[in-house]
Amino acid sequence: MFTVKINEAAKRASIPVRFVKSEVDALHQAGGTPRLLILDLNCTSVDPLHLIRALKSDPATNAIPLLAYVSHVQGELKLQAQQAGCDMVLARSAFSQNLQQILQRYAAK
Repeated sequence: MFTVKINEAAKRASIPVRFVKSEVDALHQAGGTPRLLILDLNCTSVDPLHLIRALKSDPATNAIPLLAYVSHVQGELKLQAQQAGCDMVLARSAFSQNLQQILQRYAAK
């Protein structure tokens, strides 16, 4: 569901977007220095906390802004993501509501 929303918002903002399905793919794409990485903390194809730590511990990718989203009731997971180095963690509802503005802000950088 969020893949469709992200893709539609990116098209409206004329921003290229890539979706990855594994940690290896995510790390590879991050090497291309994207303007923003968006991570679903409930993704089952990767270990989101491990991926955050890997991205933030690598000098080649640690400056890339990392935004994650999670269910509003998963406060502990949100805290763990922030402690792992995630730059911003939003509730799914806030992420969905502000997606267009988020993408436009990072597209301008």
